Amino acid sequence: MASTVVPGPAGLYALGLNHQTAPLPVRERVVFHVERLREALNEMKTALATEAAILSTCNRTELYFSAEHPQEAARWLAQYHRFSPEELAPYLYTLPADRAVRHAFRVASGLDSMVLGEPQILGQMKEAVRQAEAAGTLGTVLHKLFQRSFAVAKEVRSTTSVGTQSVSMAAAAVKLAARIFPSLREQSILFIGAGEMIELCATHFAAQAPARITVANRTVERGSRLAHRFNARAIELRELPEHLHEHDIVVSCTASSLPILGKGLVERALRARRRRPMFMVDLAVPRDIEPEVAEIDDVFLYTVDDLAGIVSANLDARRSSVEQAEAIIDAQVGHFMHWMRSRENVPLIRALREHAEAARQDEVRQALRRLQRGEPPEVALEALSRALTNKLMHGPTQALGESEGDEARRLAEALKRLYPGSK
Repeated sequence: MASTVVPGPAGLYALGLNHQTAPLPVRERVVFHVERLREALNEMKTALATEAAILSTCNRTELYFSAEHPQEAARWLAQYHRFSPEELAPYLYTLPADRAVRHAFRVASGLDSMVLGEPQILGQMKEAVRQAEAAGTLGTVLHKLFQRSFAVAKEVRSTTSVGTQSVSMAAAAVKLAARIFPSLREQSILFIGAGEMIELCATHFAAQAPARITVANRTVERGSRLAHRFNARAIELRELPEHLHEHDIVVSCTASSLPILGKGLVERALRARRRRPMFMVDLAVPRDIEPEVAEIDDVFLYTVDDLAGIVSANLDARRSSVEQAEAIIDAQVGHFMHWMRSRENVPLIRALREHAEAARQDEVRQALRRLQRGEPPEVALEALSRALTNKLMHGPTQALGESEGDEARRLAEALKRLYPGSK
């Protein structure tokens, strides 16, 4: 959903795509891998933004930045991921000023997630902030935006039911597996990866007391730590060809930029299993399992997008709290935008104070010279106060005298607000 943008206050923008605007094949191409994130942030700050942060998850890739020309960020994002600008544009949204602030608050609160109220996004946003801080691209505006986002998310989760009940991708995966296998107690489960999502899935599946659990990870040490929690065994990723056929259920979520399980490897595993079915869940973006695996008979492959319909059936309680959460967010957006507008007036306030200070210092010098000439102190003070008053009032009175019509009326109203005693 491309959008026409009018630059907003302070040039704050959110630009990106998510599960609502882009299909999985597009989303998995527009992913920033952690090892290149600092490089990308530095590119943004050098080429197009004064401040920048990048949020890249399974369901969204978003740029938060402060700049004059947001269209340059859209072109940069497309080129960085080897799209033409026209090819990527239909999937992008560009949100200026208060819309960017509201979006950040909704994302942090779980209102914009595929699973309403899911908590993982908050940790992912905090990691995005840490990465931007480490890269030196997080300035005053974005720091304030994200800190306020985290505070809003805390308020939403503590005062509404948006984050209640066990509704997650992990719970949905268990529910799907139960449709394929009458009882998970007789099944062997393989988890590929050892991150937060796999840990959550392992917790849900382990509660069903499966026959065996295996954790495969690139580093066996990290895999072993997770396996120990669930009385499971740990193997390295390179051992997958030898052990894949032993498992009825496979859940994968790694940060690999290339597929880990290809069609040929899965076909060999099925032959070794004598065509007993395999249930596979790919929660990674980019995908860990080649899409062609879904074409194989006896394989039931689901992606993050496939799970969306499963989780939606259990969200009634959370949806009833959305209106309350949105009201909290609206109020906080107003507070943040007031802060943004006050920042715009800082240079003017500084200039006014400098002008007044210069007038004060000049008149103090004049008063000291009068005292040195022997004038009475009360005469010097009277002259100082009269001259300082005239200097400070000269600008407003001259502007009022030279204005006409609507301008004069607006200026008069402004002066009445500035000097209430003049009404």
